[in-house]
Amino acid sequence: MIAVVQRVAQASVTAGSVTASIGPGLLILLGIGRHDREPAAEELAAKTVHLRIFEDRRKKMNRSLLDVEGAALVVSQFTLCADTTRGRRPGFDNAAPPEKAERLYELYTAKVRSFGVETKTGTFGVHMEVALINDGPVTLILESRQRPSAGESPPGWKGIQT
Repeated sequence: MIAVVQRVAQASVTAGSVTASIGPGLLILLGIGRHDREPAAEELAAKTVHLRIFEDRRKKMNRSLLDVEGAALVVSQFTLCADTTRGRRPGFDNAAPPEKAERLYELYTAKVRSFGVETKTGTFGVHMEVALINDGPVTLILESRQRPSAGESPPGWKGIQT
């Protein structure tokens, strides 16, 4: 599981009309791989809300989303799981099938909410336009520590670490 986390002054997602919007907080683009499981969603959600990327009074990134009482906008983005190691067209075999991805996306979102974070979402599985004002800019990539079991690794999978 991979998340592109952006500290934002504001963000919104549109699918025909504005689906969701937030003020200060985090825009989270979430990619779910075919080998991801529930523990990865829970772990990554906890890491996201506790990540200290907001400035304190001394202008040091020392405060979390919880500390600043910011909001989260979570948008599913299967393209984060693309294999771009061969050729010019990305391959998406590493992405979870839609039913599984939606279940883990909902679990991730519920876990973020369970910390008391105001959490909004895009619309799963539809074409969306995402708008943001990046604050900093601050953009980080988080990956779950979960690894596939022996024999499950798809070709080209290199493993990930946080």
